[in-house]
Amino acid sequence: MNEAARQQMITQQVRAGSVLDAEVLQVMAEIPRERFVPQAFRRLAFADTAVPLPGGQEMLTPQVTGRILQALAIGKGDRILEIGTGSGFLTACLARLGAQVTSLEIRHELADTARRALHDTSSSNCEVLAQDAFAWQPPGTFDCIAVTGSLPLPDTRFQEWLAPGGRMFVVVGQPPAMEAWLLKREAHGAVLGTSLFETCLPPLDHAPRPDSFAF
Repeated sequence: MNEAARQQMITQQVRAGSVLDAEVLQVMAEIPRERFVPQAFRRLAFADTAVPLPGGQEMLTPQVTGRILQALAIGKGDRILEIGTGSGFLTACLARLGAQVTSLEIRHELADTARRALHDTSSSNCEVLAQDAFAWQPPGTFDCIAVTGSLPLPDTRFQEWLAPGGRMFVVVGQPPAMEAWLLKREAHGAVLGTSLFETCLPPLDHAPRPDSFAF
């Protein structure tokens, strides 16, 4: 039954969301998403929904996961940073496509659970650090950065961690109008942005927010 549901997820959700990259589709079909879903919600492992996680967090939907992976165009030698590990499923996909993944998760419970799931699914070329991305100092630059929580306000700090030719996926804005962007660092250092699609993700913890209006 899992295999039928998995294939339905790929064909009716991921491909239907304009994710046509064959390698991305194969990776999402091969990595057992159900192993990253909390036991209480296993029945929703392949559903087109944001599965709840501890701490009020949620998994990315399969379609958004596929669109992130496709947009980043990950190469076999790429060094990847993920900001917001969550369940670890996207982490596993990134690790399968690239060379090395460093994933930051501010919630220790989620970091521990993701590490176990990654170990159980033989994702060895990745590390999960229990860190606040807004306080962390990277040891170097990255070829790809995937930001899995939204930024209520534009913030350039993460794009400074991109190597020349590097790509970053990020969602900026506030509900109901959030926009997914692909940022690319050119060889001469400039960062160019391309709007990808509209979506809605919970904000990263400690992300700067607009001042609320007071009477």
